[in-house]
Amino acid sequence: MENLFWIGFVGAAVALIFALLQRNKVMKFSEGDAKMVKLASAIREGANAYLKAQYTTVAKVFAIVFVLLLIIAFASKGQMLSRVTPFAFLTGGIWSMLAGFIGMRIATNSNARTANAAHESLNRGLNVAFSSGSVMGFTVVGLGILDITLWFIGLRYIGGINDPVALGNIMVMNGMGASFMALFARVGGGIYTKAADVGADLVGKVEAEDDPRNPATIADNVGDNVGDVAGMGADLYESYVGSILATFALAAAAGYGWKGMFLPVALAVCGIICSLIGSFLVKTKEDATQLSLLNSLRTGTYTAAVLSAVVAAPLCYFILGTANHCWGIYISILCGLIGGTAIGYFTEYYTSDNYKPTQKLAAASETGSATIIIGGISLGLKSTMASILIVGAAVIISYFAAGGTATIVDGSGLFTATFNQGLYGIGIAGVGMLSTLGITLATDAYGPVADNAGGIAEMSGLPEEVRDRTDALDSLGNTTAATGKGFAIGSASLTALALLVSYVNIVQDKTDVVLNFSLTSPTVLVGLFIGAMLTFVFSAFTMSAVQTAAQSIVVEVRRQFREIAGIMEYKADPDYAACVSLCTKGALHEMVVPSLLAIVVPILTGLILGPTGVVGLLGGVSVTGFAMAVFMSNAGGAWDNAKKYIERGNHGGKGSDQHKAAVVGDTVGDPFKDTSGPSLNILIKLCSTVSIVFSGLIVAFHLIG
Repeated sequence: MENLFWIGFVGAAVALIFALLQRNKVMKFSEGDAKMVKLASAIREGANAYLKAQYTTVAKVFAIVFVLLLIIAFASKGQMLSRVTPFAFLTGGIWSMLAGFIGMRIATNSNARTANAAHESLNRGLNVAFSSGSVMGFTVVGLGILDITLWFIGLRYIGGINDPVALGNIMVMNGMGASFMALFARVGGGIYTKAADVGADLVGKVEAEDDPRNPATIADNVGDNVGDVAGMGADLYESYVGSILATFALAAAAGYGWKGMFLPVALAVCGIICSLIGSFLVKTKEDATQLSLLNSLRTGTYTAAVLSAVVAAPLCYFILGTANHCWGIYISILCGLIGGTAIGYFTEYYTSDNYKPTQKLAAASETGSATIIIGGISLGLKSTMASILIVGAAVIISYFAAGGTATIVDGSGLFTATFNQGLYGIGIAGVGMLSTLGITLATDAYGPVADNAGGIAEMSGLPEEVRDRTDALDSLGNTTAATGKGFAIGSASLTALALLVSYVNIVQDKTDVVLNFSLTSPTVLVGLFIGAMLTFVFSAFTMSAVQTAAQSIVVEVRRQFREIAGIMEYKADPDYAACVSLCTKGALHEMVVPSLLAIVVPILTGLILGPTGVVGLLGGVSVTGFAMAVFMSNAGGAWDNAKKYIERGNHGGKGSDQHKAAVVGDTVGDPFKDTSGPSLNILIKLCSTVSIVFSGLIVAFHLIG
């Protein structure tokens, strides 16, 4: 079966060629008049400048970690760490960076084109924005499956590794570089985008958020691209690769060998094709409402999920055979697909103003900003119930459907082996959830493009009917962005669980002592508390970073209003570049400490408490991080859409006291939904991959066993 892994190249080629075709399609559209071209160019230049500065900073950190891994690998002669891991760390980071960079480039080339296409029709604007998102979605899955296939074939045939267990354990370590890059991209981009957004809102000098007189406006639009596109691309690339690699290790431990490792690759390739088919179904009519626009995107994503579910059945049968719980594994895959779709639906329910929760939140503005803040926090806390119950059900059903724990005795009766096939079921459920990531991510990446298009339409003074169309696309983008975050968080929980189990298997394989991983172990209990603490401290650092950077933007914008005569009368242009530069410096400075927490804390915990303490930490950060991420993302999304619901004429409309109260809620929710919330799902996976990579060091040097 291992001879069929070349099919990964086919899937990668299909995804990347389709992404290229979509890119060429978008670039054929016009950016509009001279003013629109000027605005788009300023946004593009700011985004490129930020990413250049970010990648320069991250490259220095990567170099230090690479040298450290190299020393451990070669000093221990491969005992503590495989000698290929340092190089896999680099390639994972590069691929993750490239996925985000390509997505950001097409997004900054699509925003004005989307606004200009809306001149013709709403469907035309949707088509350009969604095609742009498709470039991001299919680039991520194409590069992800290409990376995995290259490393598997290299280790199997060039490295000569014939043992599935050994190869699976090495492969799961390869995800650290992608996780590393994703966290820096998400945290740095999230701080940038919300510092600019919050700073622009807090100034209060101009009524419109997208007013060209506001010096922070371009920085705000740049932030949508570096945070919600480049950061999100790196984030979901890491989720996609991490889920497949974790399932590799679990397949070997479950006794499925090469067959169990090939199934997630084959499932991912089929998911790419199903996503491609679904993308052709996204279209709408001119008189579309937000709900009908949402249904248009749902048609594409749901079709892809159904097709993937249909194809998964023969895949399980032909790859695993009936003797290996193939139908149970198929049920596990269905759990992932259904679970991902269900999480997306409930995220929409709690964040879209088409439903009662957000409408009720908007009504809370009638009594001021305090009640809308309280209502948003309550809504976010309540929304965690659906996501947690869905993931819990998926874990339980996929575990027992896949066979639970199986004991096999050889013919002589002298050798007995125990395989935990249920854990493989959990891993493959995570792969199933992410199998249609191509189109799911396309609907997510669509959001920032539509947001920028709305801003450009407003700043360039396009006709009212065009702005109505871009507003409709923008409002839908808020919902799809929230849905994408919920999907990413849900998939992260399954991947984190699979990685935790992989860590336990790898650590137990490195020592002859049977370790006590139960809750009665004091080191496990202490680790749980440390993991829970890490979630809250990480969130505090990222929220504080937005506050600090936003304050500096407010000071700069007020300085320009005070010192540059004629801005308010349109007689002089603001210094947009100064705000872009200030956001860049602030984001890069503030992202370092929270990013390093995910690396330093698991290693220190392992060295002090030993491997059992790390298991507690991973459990604590996974559970609290999952719940906190759902709470923050949904509360922030609901505050944002409650404001837009009021702006459409409800509860007093734009400029009313109710609108002012909603703006306060939206401003509080910005770092919730775009900085801290989405960064937490990377935190829980990076803690796991760091622990796995340094497991040999922890086993050799831990102080308390």
